[in-house]
Amino acid sequence: MPSKYRSTSRFIQPDPRYRHLLVAKFANCIMRDGKKRTAYTIVYDAMDEIATRIKDREPLEVFESAVANVKPMIQVRSRRVGGATYQVPMEVKKKRATALAIRWILEAARKKKGRPMFKRLADELVMAYRKEGTAMSTRDNVHKMAEANKAFAHLTW
Repeated sequence: MPSKYRSTSRFIQPDPRYRHLLVAKFANCIMRDGKKRTAYTIVYDAMDEIATRIKDREPLEVFESAVANVKPMIQVRSRRVGGATYQVPMEVKKKRATALAIRWILEAARKKKGRPMFKRLADELVMAYRKEGTAMSTRDNVHKMAEANKAFAHLTW
């Protein structure tokens, strides 16, 4: 039976300013109620803010390395064996790792209140670039959970 949801990855066009697919995907994840122009405005304002904070690197480089730093390598998945459910550590596929990294960065930026979204997003991207911040701690927690459940790695199939 075919899935109800279809992948839109083959339809994503690069963003207008940087001509980069990851920036376009990021803007699509920010977007609410189909307001793509607003999402791009937030992303581009955050990139401009990053450019003022980190002078020696291009904002696109900072963005790419921030997302790469937050990507998880392993995660735990629930596996039912007999009557018990085990948390089994498994490798994360590239596409899912990117999606999780984007989700964690946006979640961390949205939780902070009191400032415009582009500033909160720039803060989180700069902190992820420096390997600190809420998104990085989420990634570290996922890795610690996988490390703690390493004993069940033989249940992977």
